Amino acid sequence: MRLVQLLDEHGTRRVALSSTSTGSLQLLEGAERVYDLALLAIDTATPLKTVVQRHLSDTCLDYDHVIQEQRLLPPVDHVDPARCTVSLTGLTHLGSARARDAMHVETMPGAMTDSMRMFQLGILGGKPAPGQIGAQPEWAYKGDGRCVVEPEHPFAMPGFTESFGEEAEIVGVYIIDAGGTPWRVGFALGNDCTDHMLEQRNYLYLAHAKLRACAIGPELLLGELPASVQGEVRIARGDKIIWSSSFASGEDAMCHSVANLEHHLFKYGLFRRPGDIHVHFFGADTISASVGIQVQDGDRFEVEVPLFGRPLRNRLVVMHDQALVQVRAL
Repeated sequence: MRLVQLLDEHGTRRVALSSTSTGSLQLLEGAERVYDLALLAIDTATPLKTVVQRHLSDTCLDYDHVIQEQRLLPPVDHVDPARCTVSLTGLTHLGSARARDAMHVETMPGAMTDSMRMFQLGILGGKPAPGQIGAQPEWAYKGDGRCVVEPEHPFAMPGFTESFGEEAEIVGVYIIDAGGTPWRVGFALGNDCTDHMLEQRNYLYLAHAKLRACAIGPELLLGELPASVQGEVRIARGDKIIWSSSFASGEDAMCHSVANLEHHLFKYGLFRRPGDIHVHFFGADTISASVGIQVQDGDRFEVEVPLFGRPLRNRLVVMHDQALVQVRAL
């Protein structure tokens, strides 16, 4: 079961069930957000899929028409974007470890880089036995809900940015209940855009490099994540694909279990504030920056996994303003 958030023809927020067989979106009644449905499921101790079925209407929309009119929204959001925390875990996939190691090996010739050390920690202890705590992964802050761009809408590349690269990933979506317990709502496709050239100049710039736009969706997959997830990521320039790569995710392709990544996110009390939403990127398997791809204004990023329905697509818009920010004294 996959859910979509969108604006109807009147500009009203709606939630819909995506149908692969019909190519349509079946609207739900009584909820403007997946957030509302998730809270209802928690409060009534009812599976979210059951709550969705109870709210289905007889109204269906043409999915292609919604996409063409750019009426898709991220598949989950909060009425207050500041109550949505976006974060990420890196070095969880073999491909990402190789790419990161290649970026930083020049600063540590002949030695194991910090990236590979972190990856090895995951290999050795990232999948603990049930009920046990495993190795701590790399973690970084991405922003709040304001950094999440709608599917089919453009990414803005700030003027101070040195580069703008995609990272195709699987995303976990969570809500915190009134008692401070995290609940996983589902999974979505994600594009964790990063300034890889800045990161390559100095690994300590990673925190800066991650403060860029991202996108999730367009569909939210309910239920468990399969152990093996296969997809493709592409960059298009006009009608030409300038780079593409298959990528793998799911625990078969990761050195950490999803449960271990979740523990190390929510072990911090500040991330268990009742009513908050969390969007967490699980890590990339491949990136175009590792083969020297440099994107240009107008390029289009595409992330596609059949399991997640329609592809996640966003175009790049390069901004050229870089004004000095001056702080005023009181």
